[in-house]
Amino acid sequence: MNQLAFEYRALDRHGATSRGVTRAMSQEEAYRKLAAANLTPVKLRLIKNKVRGRRKRITSRDISHFTYQLSVLTEARIPIADGLTSIADQEPNRALATVIEDIAQRIVAGNTITDALSAHHRLFGEIYIETIRAAEKSGNIIKILGHLAELLEKQTDTNQQVKSALMYPLMVVISLGLAVIFLMMFVVPRFAEMFAERGVPLPLPTRIMIGGSELICGYWWLFAVGGIGGIVGLKRAWRSPQGRATIDRYLHRVPYLRQILIGLGVSRFAHVFGLGLSSGLGLIECLEMSGRASGRPLLRRDTEKMVEQVNSGGRLSDVLMACSYFPGFAKRMITAGEESAELPKMCSIVARHYTRDVEYLAKNIGTVVEPVLIAGLAVVVLGLALAIFLPMWNMMALIE
Repeated sequence: MNQLAFEYRALDRHGATSRGVTRAMSQEEAYRKLAAANLTPVKLRLIKNKVRGRRKRITSRDISHFTYQLSVLTEARIPIADGLTSIADQEPNRALATVIEDIAQRIVAGNTITDALSAHHRLFGEIYIETIRAAEKSGNIIKILGHLAELLEKQTDTNQQVKSALMYPLMVVISLGLAVIFLMMFVVPRFAEMFAERGVPLPLPTRIMIGGSELICGYWWLFAVGGIGGIVGLKRAWRSPQGRATIDRYLHRVPYLRQILIGLGVSRFAHVFGLGLSSGLGLIECLEMSGRASGRPLLRRDTEKMVEQVNSGGRLSDVLMACSYFPGFAKRMITAGEESAELPKMCSIVARHYTRDVEYLAKNIGTVVEPVLIAGLAVVVLGLALAIFLPMWNMMALIE
């Protein structure tokens, strides 16, 4: 039989009020457990379990909400394992509830919070785990959990803005692609037959279009298999460190996207770096954790070089100036923070600045994509129109 969760308010031996959650088989057993802990219950309430819904995908917003709940419970001085169990009991998403229960069991078994979360690395990600690692090592988990919940909320909103901005051009590209495939497979072959029957000389654009049509009609299955294989291959490459570094390097060559990726990486780096320093961790340790938490392989590579140079006796400001990934503003602010002994504060300013910068770029991504999209549409439509109408004009000339 599963234990029940009871929320209590009690007085300790000195008359101070204590709040929390305890688990027991019955209300009487809960009273006995509190009494054994030298607590006098003032209020004891059964926490009713919500009916859990279907097992669904865990989203970034689910993780953000879970982190906020955990920060509230830890602020109320409820033990981590008890707080996690309480959250799992109330979580409507069965998949997330199972993960939270597993984390709670690992903590009860003696694992650290970081180790328990690392068992679900693909779900929580580097930035989450490294931030919790900094919190555990500094003993400041209550404050950092609150910051992490806020960071995840902003990150989720930014990702949603990018997806919303890209949805319209993506749908236009997909619709255009399907329309072109339909024309090449069903319409162009009929025009090709008509031109062949009348012996019309075909210009170069028409010959290219007919050749593409024959290729698609004859080997459509090969294109389908190649497309599916390409998507699967990209996913697998993204999960491997070397493949992800290669993809990240090519993504940074796209002009507008490069600014967004750099802003995300630098803001995450500065956030974790500042939290680690303000929590009393060493410079080398903060650099290593911040590089892993940035989520950008290129920035992580530069951070590893910075760690080597600082270990060799270099100053952070000198090492940072040689780092190609960081923008000039971030370098100047961090250098100023080192010289004024206010590095955590400057890191916080850098994180806020680039978070706002990424939000601005995400909101305006449509204004950059739309002109490129319109130009691409014009080229495709003009090319198809010329390929179809040029031989028709030639045919009209032969008739005359």
